[in-house]
Amino acid sequence: MSRHIVIIGASSGIGLKAALHFAAEGWKVGIAARREGQLIAVKNQYPQNVEYEVIDITADDASAKILKLIDRLGGVDIYFHAAGTGWSNPTLRLDKEMTTIATNACGFVTSVVTAYRHFADNNLKGRIAAVTSVAGTKGIGISASYSATKRFDSTYLEALGQLAHIDKADISFTDIRPGFIRTDLLDPDRSYPMLMTLDYASKRIFKAIVSGGPVVYVDWRWGLLTFFWKLIPPCLWRRLPVKL
Repeated sequence: MSRHIVIIGASSGIGLKAALHFAAEGWKVGIAARREGQLIAVKNQYPQNVEYEVIDITADDASAKILKLIDRLGGVDIYFHAAGTGWSNPTLRLDKEMTTIATNACGFVTSVVTAYRHFADNNLKGRIAAVTSVAGTKGIGISASYSATKRFDSTYLEALGQLAHIDKADISFTDIRPGFIRTDLLDPDRSYPMLMTLDYASKRIFKAIVSGGPVVYVDWRWGLLTFFWKLIPPCLWRRLPVKL
């Protein structure tokens, strides 16, 4: 029997890689993003496995469109949230800050709550996995809205895990926290510490989507780094010239 996965943010980067991987593995894959062109290309490559819907997760109709995609797919076993945005924004340009908040916080909640309610209200076993970031473990000055919204996402997933227990809902959660991955979000002219290729990181993310624990760092080096930097007291952290 085929398994079903819905991937939000499937037009590029991790989301696109996941869509192609699961379709090639024979899964029924529902894909969504704001840009239609890449969605059509994936559908054309796997016409029997893939359904798509153009969705802007910050729009009022996002929840209804996610449910429409689930219905067209014939159900969902795993909801994977790969949509997100962010910049290094040391000048605190307000348009960038608010766009990041709208996508990474408001759009995230709309999408994840839709998946949660679908599973819980229909007494279905389900799994919700989402890409957050190691940046969410500390407030990073030059990426204030990005690090803050990623911490929000991680806390929200943790809270939903507790709510599922209260609701006696058979829903599991995985917070996937990658470090730097070479995607369109990064400046191509800048060097980054412990930079991972998309292929390298994606293999670990695919495994986490299907069977990861509550929190998965990609990769182990970033898990080790965040373990130590979470030990830094706030009074010292504020004085560090972190430029991640």
